Amino acid sequence: MRTRRTTRTVVAIVAAMLLAGSMAACGNSDTGGGGGDDKIVLGFSQVGAESGWRTANTSSIKEAATEAGIELKFDDAQQKQENQIKAIRNFIQQKVDVIAFSPVVESGWDTVLKEAKDAGIPVILTDRAVDSADKSLYKTFLGSDFVKEGRLSGEWLVEQTKSATGPVNIVELQGTTGSAPANDRKKGFADAIAANPNLKIVASQSGDFTRAGGKQVMEQFLKANPDIDVLFAHNDDMGLGALEAINAAGKVPGKDIIIITVDAVKDGMQALADGKFNFIAECSPLLGPQLMDLAKKVHAGEEVPPRIETEETTFTQAQAKEALPNRKY
Repeated sequence: MRTRRTTRTVVAIVAAMLLAGSMAACGNSDTGGGGGDDKIVLGFSQVGAESGWRTANTSSIKEAATEAGIELKFDDAQQKQENQIKAIRNFIQQKVDVIAFSPVVESGWDTVLKEAKDAGIPVILTDRAVDSADKSLYKTFLGSDFVKEGRLSGEWLVEQTKSATGPVNIVELQGTTGSAPANDRKKGFADAIAANPNLKIVASQSGDFTRAGGKQVMEQFLKANPDIDVLFAHNDDMGLGALEAINAAGKVPGKDIIIITVDAVKDGMQALADGKFNFIAECSPLLGPQLMDLAKKVHAGEEVPPRIETEETTFTQAQAKEALPNRKY
């Protein structure tokens, strides 16, 4: 009898252990990708905080990561490529699940991207592209069509100046030298204004996408070229900086000098609504939700399109006034 009881006791203990293990396994599977070891870790290297656009872009990414349940390791490159390369290598060492970054410039990324590929970590480009010939080094590019933004800006100017009989002098505030938006917006704008031989770019220089840079370079433009008819700024912040230089020179922005910019952040839209700017081609910074969706897909091994464009529009003064009350950035 004693042996029989002992056997029953052992069987009961084993059964209880198996049941507990089964319940624990179910509990672990219920947590899914929401936390613990299953939580996706995304390493993100941001260009910097050079503009209102970039600040809105960073906020969108951080908020979307929290909402998506993704652990975000964030790095600010302060507009230096060497900082971004260092950050990406740190992400590789930390064995993050996905790497995303907005490249400071287009070239010089192949070596570090190959290191990420060799480590089995998928890479997503956001906002800005790279000029690598090896497209296998990254999974996809999420962002705007910068050439289109420049082209739309140029086409609007061609339409506005179609009755001009003499030369129309244009100055251009370029973005960061070597960056995709600077290269592409310049190309798109130049291609579009070629339709009117009266439109001539008399000066073009980088203001590095900053208000301070825009003001400084515009001051130089005004001293060297007293007869400026049009300013094309590669982003709102440089255009806003240029406003200070134009006012200081005794000219009326939006009237004496037509001002065209890109981005459509709140401050730029307000300047457009006030008649200080004349036209803005939109470049949306709110890429966070799309980026998190892509991070989940590439981590799961799903196929994604090699290029995903954001939906954007353009604004005149009347359209800016209508859009401003509900503007998120």
